[in-house]
Amino acid sequence: MRCVDSIRPCLEGVIPAFVATCSLDGAPNVALASQLEYVDAQHVALSFQFFNKTRANILVHPYATVMVFNNETGEAFRLSVQYLHTETEGRLFQRMKVKLAGIASHTGMTGVFKLLGADVYRVLAIERVPGKSLPDGPGARNLLPAIRAVSERLAGSLDLSSLFDDTLKSLELHFGFRHSMFLMLDESGSRLYTVASRGYAQSGVGSEIAVGDGIIGVAAEHRTPIRIAHMATEYNYAQNLRARALEAGIAAQAEIPFAGLPDSNSQLAVPVLAGERLLGVLYLESPEQRRFSYNDEDALVAIAQQIGLMMRTLQSAEALEEAPGASPVVPHSSGGAPVAVRYFPENDSVFLADDYLIKGVAGAILWKLVNAHVSCGRVDFSNRELRLDPALRLPDIDDNLEARLILLSRRLRERCDFLGLEKTGRGRFRLRVGRSLQLVSA
Repeated sequence: MRCVDSIRPCLEGVIPAFVATCSLDGAPNVALASQLEYVDAQHVALSFQFFNKTRANILVHPYATVMVFNNETGEAFRLSVQYLHTETEGRLFQRMKVKLAGIASHTGMTGVFKLLGADVYRVLAIERVPGKSLPDGPGARNLLPAIRAVSERLAGSLDLSSLFDDTLKSLELHFGFRHSMFLMLDESGSRLYTVASRGYAQSGVGSEIAVGDGIIGVAAEHRTPIRIAHMATEYNYAQNLRARALEAGIAAQAEIPFAGLPDSNSQLAVPVLAGERLLGVLYLESPEQRRFSYNDEDALVAIAQQIGLMMRTLQSAEALEEAPGASPVVPHSSGGAPVAVRYFPENDSVFLADDYLIKGVAGAILWKLVNAHVSCGRVDFSNRELRLDPALRLPDIDDNLEARLILLSRRLRERCDFLGLEKTGRGRFRLRVGRSLQLVSA
């Protein structure tokens, strides 16, 4: 028997599937399926949205026939399936819920299509329906060479900063994915923050997303990849963030704008895990519809697994700091009028004059560094002393300190030409100061 993997292109939903059921007395019913989802080689799931005739029939007679189509060749396949159970929460349900939102937005049915459950079926048989079809094209691209090339590039990354950049560069070079970003989970486990992006006019580094919010947040919350082929207005974080800010009258300077495309029509969010522990999310998007395929999703899941392992390895290496040596005296220019560095302790936010820079742990770190510099002229610091400083309130385990320093360094590089961080060795860095600083704490 064919396995479901052999007909995965038919499950993209470009051509709706037909579902045929019958009642106990043998009366047939045929309906269109809003969504048919791949589960594994032997199972599929149908969206349960309404208690209709199909639903009523399947509950009393758990067998159905599903007709699916390959939109490239016109081939049709008939699946004999058996209903097993309905899932109303968890990874499969959330994945189908987000995809259904994309279908609803694309077809003008937002507010009408609402997923009540994911009906899981065992596939008993798959047969090709006789009929004419177009010749097979060149076939799906073999992604193994691209995965291999990306894997080799990532294996050569020497620190977290280069790992983030190497990942996004490699995905563009070997897969053609032009718009991408990497987000890390914060210490509270409730928010994600952008540490790297590629392909956007503004980097969005430092922008935050709540776990559970938008496609990225849902992928993080349920530890499952989310892929949609059409714009899902309900889940378009970039659009929703702008709308919320306007409605609430939030000042633009108080938040770092998210870098997402306003016209994103294809999206793929893949959680980065170390075992079952969530580290972050790799996010790709495109203005093209149906840009990402099942094969792309599989490839990105494999790459994300390597990223998770690399992150843990590099973080462990950073924690094994080299003994600090004597630091050379480095002259620092302090020409020009002093610049006010304003600190707000309620959320550890830092402004340079009136320009918002950063908040949270990264803001607290910067405030510690500039205070040490102004009070005693220090410019050299170590990760270890930051970890031992109770004022920073870092967790004892998995503090993501290196990622916070990367975030701070990149925000300073984007927003400021007189402050910067320079790595001077494993677990050591230098604060570059080019202007006199006036510290103001609210």
